[in-house]
Amino acid sequence: MVDEIILLNISGQDKPGLTTSLTAVLAKYDANILDIGQANIHDTLSLGILFEVKAGNASAPVLKDLLFKTYELGVTAKFTPIALEDYEKWVNLQGKNRYIVTILGKKLEAKQISEITKLITEKNLNIDSIKRLTGRVSLVKENNYPRASIQLSIRGEIDDKVAFTEKFMQVSSELNVDVAFQEDNIYRRNRRLVCFDMDSTLIQTEVIDELAELAGVGEQVKAITESAMQGEIDFNESFKKRMKLLKGLKEEVLREVAINLPITKGARRLIDTLKGYGFKTAILSGGFTYFGHYLQKELGIDYVYANQLEIKDGVLTGGYLGEIVDGDKKAHYLKIIAQREGIHINQTIAVGDGANDLQMINLAGLGIAFHAKPKVRNNAESSISSMGLDGVLYLLGYHDRHIDLID
Repeated sequence: MVDEIILLNISGQDKPGLTTSLTAVLAKYDANILDIGQANIHDTLSLGILFEVKAGNASAPVLKDLLFKTYELGVTAKFTPIALEDYEKWVNLQGKNRYIVTILGKKLEAKQISEITKLITEKNLNIDSIKRLTGRVSLVKENNYPRASIQLSIRGEIDDKVAFTEKFMQVSSELNVDVAFQEDNIYRRNRRLVCFDMDSTLIQTEVIDELAELAGVGEQVKAITESAMQGEIDFNESFKKRMKLLKGLKEEVLREVAINLPITKGARRLIDTLKGYGFKTAILSGGFTYFGHYLQKELGIDYVYANQLEIKDGVLTGGYLGEIVDGDKKAHYLKIIAQREGIHINQTIAVGDGANDLQMINLAGLGIAFHAKPKVRNNAESSISSMGLDGVLYLLGYHDRHIDLID
């Protein structure tokens, strides 16, 4: 006789020993567990057990005993018979591609989640699980750093990943929510290297603009910087123009700027957590090594590649030493560090905000546009604009409790 396949759904108040009690009943009848899953929201349990048991006389007693046990436990039970054909269809889905969609914001509204899941449904993709990554939020106490994140595990075939990502970015822009889309593969679960742009990413300023203000050429340099970050002019050309305008600035000014660098919110939390879990970190910047090395000591960064100012007799000459670190060089250094550390390129992450970060963002296994210019955000698979740098941790799948272990 063909075995019966039954889905047991349990709902009610969570309590210790519930799963033990139910599986003990199933064990009494030699049932096989085909699948099991549990979620707990506000002390309300939702438990599902898909099991196989001998058909006929054996199945009736097990259902009866399960009903008695759930009555004792004060929870509600629902039994659904599953046809063998339907079960096999479900089994065959496991060969489908899997993806992770991470949603981030100061708070998450129903409309935001509705529009994002609508895109998933339109592609005939199945949501296997939804997991909250941020801690519980008090509605009474004031939160000076509000943040919310959930992770959706989805499955199915996507014919055009670029177009799919573009739709996520459109929803992200329209509804003021961040959406990150990744393949759920072995590399995603084993990221090992994170590379950061420095100016307007790791720190909340453009250092060259601050130096220009002190040199009395602020407006001229800011205009060139903005044009370069928007991708309107070549980075190397803009760099040389700005350097010449800094000629004559005293070296002592650099230290004053360095010790007052405004480190981006969430940066310390992110890097402390990454270090605690064995990640390597790097600054890949079109800025200056002077400030990169200061941040390296301050935050515990492993590598720094940036431009070296030429200084003679304590004064900036308006020149530089070595090759200019532009977009191509950033991507090159990302490869070099990965090779040196024995890390596959798909295990790397690149975070940046400007046009000269696009090469490394698109090269890395996970490229993140952070509070980025429109051109960068529109050309990246993932973006963060609603919270600080520690939002990167949620894209890695970390829950606040994993982060707090390091804190």
